[in-house]
Amino acid sequence: MRLIFDLDGTLVDSLPDIHAAASATLVEMGRDPLDLATIRSFIGHGVEPLVIDIMNASGAQGDRAVWVEVFSRHYGHDNSTLTRPFDGVVEALAALAPLGRMGLCTNKPHGLALGVLQALDLGPFEVVIGGDSLPQKKPDPAPLLAAAQALGEGPVLYIGDSEVDAATAHAAGIDFALFTGGYRKTDAAELPHRFLFDNWSELPARVQSML
Repeated sequence: MRLIFDLDGTLVDSLPDIHAAASATLVEMGRDPLDLATIRSFIGHGVEPLVIDIMNASGAQGDRAVWVEVFSRHYGHDNSTLTRPFDGVVEALAALAPLGRMGLCTNKPHGLALGVLQALDLGPFEVVIGGDSLPQKKPDPAPLLAAAQALGEGPVLYIGDSEVDAATAHAAGIDFALFTGGYRKTDAAELPHRFLFDNWSELPARVQSML
């Protein structure tokens, strides 16, 4: 079994650190910070789309590349102080490790994703595909397919929390497990999925039943 996970909103609640970096960026660029719920709604597509959404929501003008650099500096300096694994994630990963090979597919840049995994001691992941690992980002299926190929042969299950993850798995033709406790905005029933789960303690048994 090949098990591939999303990161933000799936394994970890990274919203507080992302919000802190967004607030620091806005203050540095002379704008007022945005609230937590607004930043939450922007997560999932990677750094540049996040920054563009922040600029649009704050009415900011200017060079997007400069804004991306400022946000990346703030977030890169401190991306795991407030970030925590969701309840049960550590135990679930330990229970899942003997059931198959595990990988990560996220739109977070590769280096930042590795930093979060290391800071929170999450894994083991044999492959990590970040938002800058390929020319394409999710919901293009290429990153997920690359992660699956790197893990070898066998059935694949992608575990994520969002519309982007559901669309990615659907485009790749890969079974999808939807964690309902993440950053999703759409009703869970409207997203394509093999199964839903709201508690990480449920996942090992669900995967075991697929073997």
